[in-house]
Amino acid sequence: ILFFICSLALRLTCTCSQLAFPHLCRLNTCHLTSGCCKALSSILSAEHSHLTELSLNYNCLDDSGLGLLCEGLKTKNSKLETLRLSQCKLTSGCCEGLSLALSAAHSHLTELKLSDNNLEDSGVRLLCEGLKNPNCKLETFRLSSCGLTAGCGAPLSLGLSAEHSRLTELVLGNNNLGDSGVKLLYEGLRNKNCKLEKRVLFSVLSDEHSHLTELWLGYNKLEDLGVVLLCEGLRNKSCKLEKLGAFCVHLLCEGLRDKNCKIEKLGLTQCGLTSGCCEDLSSTLSAEQSHLTELYLNNNDLVDLGVHLLSEGLMNKNCKLEKLE
Repeated sequence: ILFFICSLALRLTCTCSQLAFPHLCRLNTCHLTSGCCKALSSILSAEHSHLTELSLNYNCLDDSGLGLLCEGLKTKNSKLETLRLSQCKLTSGCCEGLSLALSAAHSHLTELKLSDNNLEDSGVRLLCEGLKNPNCKLETFRLSSCGLTAGCGAPLSLGLSAEHSRLTELVLGNNNLGDSGVKLLYEGLRNKNCKLEKRVLFSVLSDEHSHLTELWLGYNKLEDLGVVLLCEGLRNKSCKLEKLGAFCVHLLCEGLRDKNCKIEKLGLTQCGLTSGCCEDLSSTLSAEQSHLTELYLNNNDLVDLGVHLLSEGLMNKNCKLEKLE
């Protein structure tokens, strides 16, 4: 059916190319296989193609299907900017083709999502070759749950520090990078060429060239020492952090109530919090110097008592909160 639709769209181009090729195509969870990819590739490479976003999440495309798709991506006619391929049964075998697509002279890709695929370190190393290419325009790169270890730290670091790198968002959640992998990544993060603004990994906040404005640290065992080290970076004049998700709410609230604190968004989703932290949070919301406008407390065991305590702060005239989850 999909092949028939794509063929019909191709035949319609001579009379109504704008209608035949929408800008957005979402085919998530459509039981697609590699058999559809040749047709999709022909759409991408068609002379009058207007497709800029393609979502194929949760389909069994496998490496052979993606290889066909990459043939269309590499053509000069492809206008695709966003490609989402979460949980598509991909492995490192598809990464060389994707890397060539990223480094193609006519590439328009700015967002690539490959989460929940078994790419492993060998696959990411191949992808990083494309990242380093001056033709690569990628800005958002999502690699959550891809079976990565510390072995991907060095190639990613080189990709981030490449002179022509445009990456502003890198997502590496649910991978086993460990401390050694993060240390390798840090070398790229502190490079003046690094444009990264949003990271899900701990890095040195006080680096002179840092562009970091958002940091999420949920689901990690930072412990008190980790938060103490984090706060050292937060207090540095070079720190540009605006949004922080972490543990140790009591310690954080002390800093949030300080007149020098400018944090507006605080994410504490699934951090094992109880009603015991809510009085502190409430006093922070009602502090005269508070700048908080967004507070995320999803998936915590606050119960009714915790929310009752929070409400005291919400009712205070000093509270500037606009969004509460």
